[in-house]
This record gives sequence, C-alpha cells and structure tokens, in this order.
Amino acid sequence: MNGLNKVRHNRAAAVLVLAFALVASGIGAAKVQAAPVEPDPAALPTPLPDSFYRKPNNLDKKRNGDILATRSRSNPQGFFDIRTYQVKFRSTDSRGEPIAAVTTVLVPNRRAANGPVLSFQHVVNATGLQCAPSQALWTTDPNLTIREAPGLNIALQRGWTVAIPDHLGPRSAYGAAKLGGQITLDGIRAVKQFRPAAARHSRVAMAGYSGGGMATAWAAALQPTYAKDLKIAGAAYGGVPMNLVKMAEGLGYENPHPAFGLAFAAAIGMSREYPAAIPMRRFLSPLGKQMYSELRNACTNDILRVGAGHSAKQVAIGGKQIFYDRTARSKVEENSLSLYRGVPTMPIFEWHSPTDVLIPVASIDYTTRRYCRAGVRVQSLLTPSPDHMSAAVIGLLPAFNYLQDRFDGKPAPSTC
Repeated sequence: MNGLNKVRHNRAAAVLVLAFALVASGIGAAKVQAAPVEPDPAALPTPLPDSFYRKPNNLDKKRNGDILATRSRSNPQGFFDIRTYQVKFRSTDSRGEPIAAVTTVLVPNRRAANGPVLSFQHVVNATGLQCAPSQALWTTDPNLTIREAPGLNIALQRGWTVAIPDHLGPRSAYGAAKLGGQITLDGIRAVKQFRPAAARHSRVAMAGYSGGGMATAWAAALQPTYAKDLKIAGAAYGGVPMNLVKMAEGLGYENPHPAFGLAFAAAIGMSREYPAAIPMRRFLSPLGKQMYSELRNACTNDILRVGAGHSAKQVAIGGKQIFYDRTARSKVEENSLSLYRGVPTMPIFEWHSPTDVLIPVASIDYTTRRYCRAGVRVQSLLTPSPDHMSAAVIGLLPAFNYLQDRFDGKPAPSTC
C-alpha cells in the first residue's frame, strides 16, 4: 500500500470509530470549503416520495428561518385538542450551504396568542428519512413509532406550542450535531413567523434528551453567534454525549460492541455532511460494504440489529491506527460540544445519570464547570438510575417545570 492510500484508509477507519460517540443517540469551528464537494449520491438516503420535502431552487436568496412552504396535517395518534402543521424553512448545513429543513408544529386549541413555545428535539437514531419526526409521528410501523411523543401532552396541556424539528436535516446526517443546533434555531425563527402559531412575541425554550439533547445543547451554545436575533428563555437537555472522541475511546475502540451499528450509522451521517474529509464508502472492507448497503436507509432497530457484535476494525480497511488522520478527527472534534469555545447566554437545566455507561459523564461535568466559570446559570440534576434511557424519563418533568419558571420570568436557579 503506498503512502497516500494508507492515509486515506486510516482516515476512513478514523471516521468509523470516532463516530462511535453517537452510541447514545446522537455532538469548534472549521472553515467553510471554497468549493464544496457533494456527497456520493449512493451515500445519500432515498428521497421521500413527497414534494413537500423538495429543495427549492431559490434558497440562496432566502435568509435562515425564512418559511418556504407550510401545510396542515391530521393530529398524530396520541395527541388531542391541538392543530398540527408542518413548516419547511431555510437553514444551513455543516459546510455553510443552504438547505431546506422541516419542523412539525403542534398548536393547542386553548392556547393564548403569544403563549410559550417549546422547541423539542427528539431522539433520532437514523440514516433513513422515513425515521424523522415529521414522518414517524404518523407511522403505523411499530419499529418506527416515537413512543415518547405522547409525553409532550404535558407541555401541550400547559398551553405551550411544541415544535419538533427534523434536526438530522435533509440528508439524515446522523452524528453531525452542530447541524442539529443550527436547524433547531432556524426552526424557532420559522415558527415565530408562522401565523397559525401566533408566536411572534412568544417566550421560547428548548428541550431534548440524548441525541435530541445534543441538538438542544448545540443550539444553546450557538445562539449568541448563529442566531443573535433570537431571545430564548432557557434550555433543558439531558444525557448529552459532550465529547465524541472520548466516547469513541470508551465504546468499541478495540473490541466488538453490541451497539456498533449506531457508530457505523453515525459514520454514514458524518460522511454525508463532510464528503471531502470523510470519503467513507471508498474504504470499507467487504463486511463494511455489506453493512453500509443495509444501513443506508435504516432506523434504530435495524441499525442495532445489523451492527451488533461488530467493530471498526472489521468494517474499515487499515482498521487500527484510527486517530492519526487529522482531517477526519477534526470533523468529529468540530461536533464535540465540550471542545467548542462558545458558551450559552441563556439559563440551562442539565440532567444525567452519574453512572451512565453509554456516555462519558466526565465530559458533561467538564462542560458544566466551564459554563459555570463563564457565568452561565446552570442547574444540574443527577438522576438515581444507572440506565441511560430511564434517566430521560426521570428528568423530563423537572425539566418542564424548570422551563415553566423561565416562561413565567422567575430568576434562574444555579447549582454551580
């Protein structure tokens, strides 16, 4: 193998294992490429057979958050006394290029004009567009059902409008969490302009757990620079993998892992967002090519099934020396919030299990300490459960109560 090929092979392997950081669900600033390289069409998800999702031709003439199209929908199963809409809006991808994104807006019938708005970033482990909330909320497939979604009735019954963005974007770029933050912020901009929501002067907050928590946490950190025009009352996020490199080192770095499918899916998503830096598909082993084909349009259950018991060394050529390529590593670092220098200006509620085995808890603590030193009002809650997803349930009601106080204008507490 010549030197150039060896570097390329190591780059591909780097991506596969570094992306392991997304095992829990779902993550700085690099320069925008002058001439962006487009993803290999075979690497992209199959487009949805729905013209609502098509990218308009004039996106370069729009501003972030501008509404591109809207439509009414029937209410998803499990929701009641609301009106449901979908809004397509302009946002920006990880390379600085304009994209069309979608958010689903649930408006309570008994909501006051300019009442509270919650942007809720759901957990989405997916490489297929059919798994996004704007599709899965209406699915009849039990493998795709968003079982936690009816819990949002707590917020709706309080009179909050709830917006649920497809925060993985139009390429289902699982792993590119900074992208999720940008889409979240632009989705809020769009909802505030959407007349049926009557939210132009609403107080706004954000919430999410695990991968949805990453999009929320990134949105909070990016808001002072990416969306200065937005005033956000507070953000509540839990179970967030703050450092993807450390998470990769702790989960499946050397040996097969039962959740490796999530890492492989995250590598696919990252390669879609950074095709020049992460040309993943060209450097897969025969097993890797087979898994890639199976996971191009997959949701959580199939991702876990296909990847169970495998490792990066099995699916990538040149497998072991995976952290030596700076280009690939830099993109993973770019999506690791603990390495991002910016800090939120809004108050934060953060929760996690101190014994969570899926995410690097030390990176959460490090990020919280950094925020506290910068003067951010952070309230932390340590849940008693060692399990990642049960901690989500334990922290949700306290998170909503925290946000209710922010909507009511009460001073934000701090455990710093």
